[in-house]
Amino acid sequence: MKKITFASFAISALVSSNALAAGNHAGGHDDEFAFGRPGNPAKATRTVAVEASDAMRYNPAKIRVERGETVRFVITNTGAIKHEFVIDEPQSLQEHAELMRRFPDMDHAEPNQVIIAPGATETLVWQFTKAGEVDFACLIPGHFEAGMAGKIVVETK
Repeated sequence: MKKITFASFAISALVSSNALAAGNHAGGHDDEFAFGRPGNPAKATRTVAVEASDAMRYNPAKIRVERGETVRFVITNTGAIKHEFVIDEPQSLQEHAELMRRFPDMDHAEPNQVIIAPGATETLVWQFTKAGEVDFACLIPGHFEAGMAGKIVVETK
């Protein structure tokens, strides 16, 4: 199974003006990531509530899970502006944030992220398959740079 990263997408997008004109990077992954995959909601073993605020912070900013665990993240935007919750490796988040700065109107449709409208709540279910650390962030231009990021520590059972 080949994984297409945001780095490879960015290169493709820069080479192809048609890709940039489309303004969309949906379907860039094959649903397998180095740290896990979208989870089956029926198999979620617990729910973690996360608040996304206009202070450009998540609460909590650090979350502990167990390898193999399927977690339901319920993210509430308590602010007046749109936010995102994207789970990915630090380098991919950096690359994606740069792409978003360059093309702020680009649409999203990735299995590892949700967009949360002001006052709304969205859910993301994820199964963590590898121990270690993975990050989450809001990649709306200016938010990531202001510190809207956190860490998920995936522990071995």
